[in-house]
Amino acid sequence: MLSRVMVLEEFNKPLVEKEVEIPQLSSGEVLVKISASGVCGSDVHMWKGEDPRTPLPIVLGHEGVGEIVEINGSKKTVDGIELKTGDTILWNRGITCGKCFYCKVARQPFLCEDRKVYGINISFNEHPHLNGCYSEYIVLRHNTDVFKIPKDIDPAIIVNASCSGATAAHGFDIIKPGNGDVVVIQGPGPVGIFSVAFAKACGVKEIVVIGGTQKRLDLCREFGATRILNRHETTREDRKQAIFELTRGRGADYVIEAAGYPQALREGLGLVRPGGTYLSMGFAQPMGSIEFDGYSDLVRKNIRIMGVWVSDTRHTFQAMNLVLSNPEAFEKMISHRYPLLKANEALRAMDNKEALKAVLIP
Repeated sequence: MLSRVMVLEEFNKPLVEKEVEIPQLSSGEVLVKISASGVCGSDVHMWKGEDPRTPLPIVLGHEGVGEIVEINGSKKTVDGIELKTGDTILWNRGITCGKCFYCKVARQPFLCEDRKVYGINISFNEHPHLNGCYSEYIVLRHNTDVFKIPKDIDPAIIVNASCSGATAAHGFDIIKPGNGDVVVIQGPGPVGIFSVAFAKACGVKEIVVIGGTQKRLDLCREFGATRILNRHETTREDRKQAIFELTRGRGADYVIEAAGYPQALREGLGLVRPGGTYLSMGFAQPMGSIEFDGYSDLVRKNIRIMGVWVSDTRHTFQAMNLVLSNPEAFEKMISHRYPLLKANEALRAMDNKEALKAVLIP
């Protein structure tokens, strides 16, 4: 059997279509026929050579849903369901070693020193070559965490859960806001929209979203945002005043950066109330630095500044269940669908912000 794949061979150049012989599976491996592959903003950065983790050549695509074609041996989901051919599955994009300090002692496997990620840091040259989701098939390693999903769910809807959804889940696993809190979210992209959904699920009183694309801001309102602030229609001072008026002059309890730009972080620090929390989870690659005043911005306000790096199996599970609880809403996030061989068009649509979320359907 052969599998068509789209391979990144040179940065800033079109992906190249290739055919790969599907190898015999090693013990514990699972051959999956891809049903949907998400095109992530991180893929755009890797395509441009902006992510230092990217080896060349590589099959991009770290978000995938598919149907099991073959299993060598037995394989169970993380909650103990025996898997079989024909099952539809979602999987955790990262594979951790389970042996290092971060896996065993710190219990923060997302920081694993040897974390492997499909479509991000596993080269196309590495056996079994089918190591990313821009492909007709993928071979999942024996230690991949897998979830079974209903056959009647549109795979394009749930593929988002494995990256932006899981990252947002990780953030909310840390901060745990509740009823009466005010949460400000900077950025109405997929991570920001999932953050709105998680905030609403937590019972947050006021959910404010700051962004520059009205269509995306309107979608945030549909997901539960109580107020939106368009960057192109307001000044930085306007936005601060609006949030301080909403909070009786205190500032927001939680401000979440989901934009990935240093200037958002600089603005966001000024929107947090004394004793509040600033959570940054939008940076997937180096984007430069900011300056802030250690006294007035940090210590005098007694705030917490926290970063969120990727996610773990727990967070993918949480995001998957959030999507399954309201698939009709999450379907609205999928703005573009492309066949596999038009992956270059999908990347361009994500790059120029034409697409909120593009999905490849092999």
